[in-house]
Amino acid sequence: MTLNDEILNIGSTVLDNGGVALDEAGTPSDDSPPTGSDLDGARRQLVDILCRLTEGVEGSLDTDIAGLSLHRIMCPSAPKPGIQTPALALIAQGSKRVFIGDEEYEYDPLHYMVASVDLPAMGKVTVASATEPYLGVRLDLDVEAIARLIQDENLPPAAHADVSRGVYVNRLSAPMLDAVLRLLRLLETPDDIAILAPMIKREILYRLLRSGQGARLCQMVLQDSQTQRIAKAIRLLRENFAQSLRMESLARDVHMSVSSLHHQFKAVTAMSPLQYQKQLRLQEARRLMLLGDIDVAIVAHRVGYESASQFSREYSRFFGAPPLRDRRRWQQDGAQD
Repeated sequence: MTLNDEILNIGSTVLDNGGVALDEAGTPSDDSPPTGSDLDGARRQLVDILCRLTEGVEGSLDTDIAGLSLHRIMCPSAPKPGIQTPALALIAQGSKRVFIGDEEYEYDPLHYMVASVDLPAMGKVTVASATEPYLGVRLDLDVEAIARLIQDENLPPAAHADVSRGVYVNRLSAPMLDAVLRLLRLLETPDDIAILAPMIKREILYRLLRSGQGARLCQMVLQDSQTQRIAKAIRLLRENFAQSLRMESLARDVHMSVSSLHHQFKAVTAMSPLQYQKQLRLQEARRLMLLGDIDVAIVAHRVGYESASQFSREYSRFFGAPPLRDRRRWQQDGAQD
């Protein structure tokens, strides 16, 4: 299982008006806290249906609904690297810790996470057991579907959002959890998926856009917004991570000044473009190392390092062991499973 399973960070909704969550415009948002009985009952249903759907699974399970995956982990894990792509993630049972840049986040079953851009990250399941496994849901976010929805004249306009982290957490609401449960139940009536799944996905996107932080998703798809420009810079870095990073060229490609690009990029990803590129290189290097008996120098060259010794130092610092030792450790762990 990779971190692409789901990444959540800990967050809280700012409450006002007697405990009712307000959006940026000061009106009640879709994230108003549900009553305890509503949330507890729905969460029990979420645990029950995930237990049924993932029975016999250890790790990730792709489903017949496009973009929807389920997760069941029976024991706590060591930190695992991966690329978090735009997604909504909920956790029904267990807990997880995530590291993005120099920041550390944790999440719990009472919140959902949204990632709006691709982010290198490290994460580990911290609470899980055979009797109470970690159970989670991940739904990929369709950028084109979000763009179509925000063009709907019946959708109230979102408040302005400054450039901010590409990962955020909101309080889980009863309407959001109800929509997710209805989507999961379609897996038990597969003939209904083709017609009903797109409708429920649209509802989930609507709930996200109407939440207190929905403006962040709007910024992700709005043409020429700062967040959209950073998303383009991220895409260019991912496509060309093995090449030397030229900030002037990257800034020109996304129509930003070098200083603005550096500042806004760090605001979204919690790291500089150079740090982001380095994590991409190291994660791809580890993937290559674990594929088979590939020479360390060859791997270093493939991911853009001119010096194999520098590559080994940075690999050790990032993964906690030199490349060859890391590969032996992974092979031994696999043999014991």
